[in-house]
Amino acid sequence: MRQSTSPILRGLVLALALASGLALAQPPAQQKTQVPGYQRFAVGDYEVTALFDGYNDLSPDLLKGLSPGQIRALLARRSIDTPGVQTAFNAFLINTGKHLILVDTGAGACIGETAGFLSANIKASGYEPAQVDTILLTHLHLDHVCGLVDARQQPIFSNATVYAAKPEADYWLDPHAMARVPEKAREFFRIAQESTAPYIAAGRFKTFKPGESPVPEVQTALEAGHTPGSTTYLFSSAGQSILFMGDLVHNLAVQFDHPEVTIGFDVNAQQAKTSREQVFSSAAAKGIWVAAAHLPFPGIGHIAAVDKHFQWVPIEYGPYQRAAHVPLIQ
Repeated sequence: MRQSTSPILRGLVLALALASGLALAQPPAQQKTQVPGYQRFAVGDYEVTALFDGYNDLSPDLLKGLSPGQIRALLARRSIDTPGVQTAFNAFLINTGKHLILVDTGAGACIGETAGFLSANIKASGYEPAQVDTILLTHLHLDHVCGLVDARQQPIFSNATVYAAKPEADYWLDPHAMARVPEKAREFFRIAQESTAPYIAAGRFKTFKPGESPVPEVQTALEAGHTPGSTTYLFSSAGQSILFMGDLVHNLAVQFDHPEVTIGFDVNAQQAKTSREQVFSSAAAKGIWVAAAHLPFPGIGHIAAVDKHFQWVPIEYGPYQRAAHVPLIQ
């Protein structure tokens, strides 16, 4: 005669089986990937998308104007004590409804494995490089122009017209520049010339005089110093404004407290200092959004004036919506 198993015994058998299975189960493998590098918000009726191209580690010794001990003390306040300070390469996409405009193009293939993610992040954000019709370069250093082309020097933005301020183009793209600059600087000129070459050949590289508007939606201003033609781009819509300020600041921990600190890449350090102080003061007084190429991603926020110093107030992550104008406490 078949004997039936009691409910209690069946329950014990099931519990033991489950416990054995749980003991043997392994967690899933680590993913070791990062989310796509973009963040989006609205400035009036314009859509702004911050894009992460990558980063590089820069030596604190490049910062000039304070002693090395003072520089390292300012870095230490933010727990930065490594030989190199991680410095982001940010670019920005603005959809005005009439134009899809890219401000700067990152370092592309010129830095190595820590950069060159711009195209992938444009696609992840819902756009395609071929949809960009206008590129505005704040200046022609390699970490702003190398992203114009791929590793084979072919244009990535097949339908875009590239704009740079005339003083900037005259300085970097002069065919005789290589003969008059020190040998250690020639690589920067070569990269600027090679990155823009296919656009020049196609008739899609144009210059503008400081203060002119390459497209109707933008206002430009010459902020020379970092380079001879460093340019800021101001977009305004429905009572909101955002200023793209390129390389007016390189280091969050140092240059807001001490805007007099310059960096070794500045062509004219005194001019760069003056431009930074003027733009910081103006942006703080107006309470506008600002976007910077080398602040921690997404590189968008406000500048507040605090006791003759400045403070960076980064944008917070949130759902896409029109950003409210919030007056800053002075």
